[in-house]
Amino acid sequence: MYNALQRVFQIPELRTKIFFTLALLAIYRIGGFVPVPGINGEVALSYFQHATGGGQNLFQLVDIFSGGAFSHMTVFALGVVPYISASIILQLLMALIPSLQREIRENPEYGRRKINRWTRLGTLMLSFIQATLFAKYAMQINQTNPGIISSDLLSTTIFGAAWLYYLIFIATMTTGCVLLMWIGEQITEKGIGNGMSLIICIGILSQLPSTIGLIIQQLNLDSPEPGQLSFFSILILFFLFVAVAVGTVFIIQGQRRIPLQYARRVVGMREVQSVGTSYIPLKVNYAGVIPVIFASSILMFPATLGQFVGVGNWIGQVASWFSPGSTMYLISYVILIIFFTYFWTATQFRPDQIASDMKKNGAFIPGVRQGKHTQDYLENAMSSITLIGACLLALIAVLPSIIGSLMNVSSSISYFFGGTALLILVGVVLDTMKQIESHLLMKRYEGFMKKGRAR
Repeated sequence: MYNALQRVFQIPELRTKIFFTLALLAIYRIGGFVPVPGINGEVALSYFQHATGGGQNLFQLVDIFSGGAFSHMTVFALGVVPYISASIILQLLMALIPSLQREIRENPEYGRRKINRWTRLGTLMLSFIQATLFAKYAMQINQTNPGIISSDLLSTTIFGAAWLYYLIFIATMTTGCVLLMWIGEQITEKGIGNGMSLIICIGILSQLPSTIGLIIQQLNLDSPEPGQLSFFSILILFFLFVAVAVGTVFIIQGQRRIPLQYARRVVGMREVQSVGTSYIPLKVNYAGVIPVIFASSILMFPATLGQFVGVGNWIGQVASWFSPGSTMYLISYVILIIFFTYFWTATQFRPDQIASDMKKNGAFIPGVRQGKHTQDYLENAMSSITLIGACLLALIAVLPSIIGSLMNVSSSISYFFGGTALLILVGVVLDTMKQIESHLLMKRYEGFMKKGRAR
């Protein structure tokens, strides 16, 4: 491993990309500790710790997703949720508007710039809306828990509204979300890639030390009284974590290989056979972690609405049905994951293009005619393995709730035994290693991984 790291830092271009990525991620983590002007982060943290109560709910979910910035009401409290939501909307529009699909297909570069521009505008609008709702909610909890908002901001009012507080709060959080979007794009373009995924990954990893501290606290080592956790239960959790992590790796990297053959051609006076890949790899989990992120982002809205409106009316009552951890939430979570897995696969996987390229290169699937028959065969094969991949993805996503219920552990601990956290961590680590591997192989090095090289 030491020699592999040496090879990584011997390439100037790769070394620059890594240092650039680390610098921007450090800025992201520093911003996670800078509170909004006029907000007492310590009082806000104590309130959110009391509000979560150790159970699985919206506050804890958003806080882990933003790397702890949400509970401290910092400038990056919104995280990348507005950007993800804007991406979901754009992907739905691309699937529903044929003219937009045709425009992107005919001019991919222009279409990519157009989608990026719309995504940025959508992120700006959604971050403004969410910051406004968050500001209103912070005002409500300040009435019952004074001290979160500075009295100087609340004293400046016009027509009974603390306009200075709303202006500073909304402008700061919106700017922080846009800055975070820019950091993610810079990492993708000039760093080692996967900017948004790396930001989410670092936010999740930042919660790991507090989770380890919580486990030690629940062992109750300083007292003869038995703690909430025992060494035997920790041993079981450790083996569960290893098993789930290994299963997640197999699901992410699992593939079905469609064999290929190439037609022989006459070149000059000899008959030769084209050289190429001998199979088409169809990934079991073609959509990756995107369906889980999309489903989590969508299900945040009902719970957020319920927190803002309250439980005293029918809107709050309906929203409480979809609170994280409830039966309706888990059922909707599974359905949305399966739906987005099929949706993303249908929009990104192009069997017609693959069949056309195969026909041009003289390749064919044994027993299947070229053209339309090959396209139908690939569609049916992908549909079959997508169902398996979607079900396994949904199972991993709901594992934290299952483990938390069966072993009676805090959701802060069970969150790392599946769900969005583990999928993102495994997916981002594998993608990052593949990109480093490609840089090393491009420079004719042996590669980052000597055994089990990423495929």
